[in-house]
Amino acid sequence: MTPTVLLLFLVVYFSLLLGVAYLTSRKSADNATFFVANRNAKWYMVAFGMIGTALSGVTFISVPGAVGNSDFGYFQFILGNAVGFIIIAYVLLPLYYRMNLTSIYTYLEERLGHRSYKTGAMIFLISRTIGSAFRLYLVAIILQWFIFDAWNIPFAVTIALCLVLIWLYTNKGGLKTIIITDMMQTFFLVLAVVLSIYFMADSLGLGFMETMETVKESSYSKIFFWEDMLGDRIHFWKHFLGGIFVTVAMTGLDQDLMQKNLSMKTIGEAQKNMLTFTGIFVVINLFFLSVGALLYIYAGQKGINLANLPTPDYLYPEIALHHLAIVPGIVFMMGLTAATFATTDSALTALTTSFCVDFLNFNKKADPHDRALVRTRNRVHFGFSIVMMLVVLVFRIINNDSVVTAIFTAASYTYGPLLGLFAFGILTKLPVADRLVPYICVLSPVLCYALNTYVVIPYTAYAVGFELIIYNGLLTWLMLWATSFSAAKPVGVLGEK
Repeated sequence: MTPTVLLLFLVVYFSLLLGVAYLTSRKSADNATFFVANRNAKWYMVAFGMIGTALSGVTFISVPGAVGNSDFGYFQFILGNAVGFIIIAYVLLPLYYRMNLTSIYTYLEERLGHRSYKTGAMIFLISRTIGSAFRLYLVAIILQWFIFDAWNIPFAVTIALCLVLIWLYTNKGGLKTIIITDMMQTFFLVLAVVLSIYFMADSLGLGFMETMETVKESSYSKIFFWEDMLGDRIHFWKHFLGGIFVTVAMTGLDQDLMQKNLSMKTIGEAQKNMLTFTGIFVVINLFFLSVGALLYIYAGQKGINLANLPTPDYLYPEIALHHLAIVPGIVFMMGLTAATFATTDSALTALTTSFCVDFLNFNKKADPHDRALVRTRNRVHFGFSIVMMLVVLVFRIINNDSVVTAIFTAASYTYGPLLGLFAFGILTKLPVADRLVPYICVLSPVLCYALNTYVVIPYTAYAVGFELIIYNGLLTWLMLWATSFSAAKPVGVLGEK
């Protein structure tokens, strides 16, 4: 696989995306189209397309690479994810549909107050920008390593090129375009992982049943870890419970994926979408873990030296692009590109929606579809592209860990207060001291970080894993409760006065 062949593939791929963008936005490109796809999306299209958004390049590269360190232990986290998706379908979606929300953070204004609302929206903007930048960074370093380094193109130019291309095909159609492009990109992603398994099995001389048996009998197939609850970061309960609450926070309280659910006509369609998506999500992640096991088995049998790889994230691209034939290499690049840009384009649209609705108050304008507002939305969209590029460049400087770990660690700190805010609003009838909410939401992750760094790590045997988000959300909830007695009279739950 030469850099020229890979670059030509990217050109063809983005030409296809731009064509889809033109067809979906040529008749209508107002704010209703951009924000909620005119609320007429088909649930089965959204369910399939959401796979690409939820998985991202992190799943495509980091999850197979992580098999070498934690076997199939990541699947414990996926089982928690599945429970989290069910909670979203039957607790959060009914709330959002009953209130007919465009931005889900509007709920916080109805239930808790104006400052709580702005705080929740700001947490999302920060969290999603960081998370999406992490995901884009992962793929950008792979593109840099295998393509753009051949022409000595700087990393900053690679990132800028990626974001300009994404901006071009999402700028007009927004969510309406993304629902279609995500379907296409999810198809490429699923096809890539299935074909990757086939090509590696073929290279090892294995049939379908032999491949399954080889993965099952390998030293990498251990799923459940029960031995050391205190010291093991991937102990079952840490991963499982962390998976539930990370999903509720990063999906159910995240404008990005919820924006797609709000594009359907009825709550029933939205729930069918979530349940269908959950089933596919679990199966696809099993496939990715199987790819990881096969990658390590393949490397062992072919005598491939993995010691020179910077991180396990490079394992999949190294074997696909340097040790398999040209077709498997193209299949890998197809899946990687699809997974990454399905996530980034969706994030940019959600960030733009949240900023326009939550901070520029588009939903309170006399005519939300005024041309001046459309121009403002375009500038916001472009602005977030620039912000994301800067965050990626900063992460390029400071990151020294596998990206999948970095993303969920960051999410535990940034989404924890959002989890606490929504839990307090939904589960209690108490008011909040609205003026104190911004300070509480800053103090909670700071305290969690300080306690983990200066107390838990040096003085205990306990290793904090993905369940960090539970502690962060609980601490936020407790501080909201402790200060609620100085607030006004109680209000109803679920946004009811």
